[in-house]
Amino acid sequence: MTHTSKRTFAFLLLVIAGLLLFLIPAWIIQPFKYQSPRALSLALSVRRIAPWGTLLAAALAFVLVWTLWKQVSRWRKVVLAVGLCLATVAAVMARVDYFEWMFHPVTAPGFEPAQQSHLDSGQMVMAVRFGDDARAYPIRAMAYHHVVNDVVQGIPIVVTY
Repeated sequence: MTHTSKRTFAFLLLVIAGLLLFLIPAWIIQPFKYQSPRALSLALSVRRIAPWGTLLAAALAFVLVWTLWKQVSRWRKVVLAVGLCLATVAAVMARVDYFEWMFHPVTAPGFEPAQQSHLDSGQMVMAVRFGDDARAYPIRAMAYHHVVNDVVQGIPIVVTY
């Protein structure tokens, strides 16, 4: 393997590493998909290191492209340019809270009396009661939204799941 091939291979590994740092949390944490505690722990750990890890991967990829550019053929330059774009996108996306795109908070929830609700008897809810004022938030809806901003007996609350 030539020196140029080794650097090209290292470049590709850096691009893949950067993409994985961005994609692993997005793949694991999806609405309406089972997420085991171990998988969530992995996703949150990767999410924590992703901003610096993707930045480092993109910076090192840029350095390798800089050193390789004049030595490689036209088709390898295309591969380097595409890979550098992917590494840059991963570095940017690792800093964006893309989970808000998947899980939209409920800012103005609507309620109906328990007698009029259309919940199945086995459907689970999260309940909050302050004095005589009570609310029930169906787990099925909370699994998608994850956050509800509400006011119960005049007290602003945030319900999360």
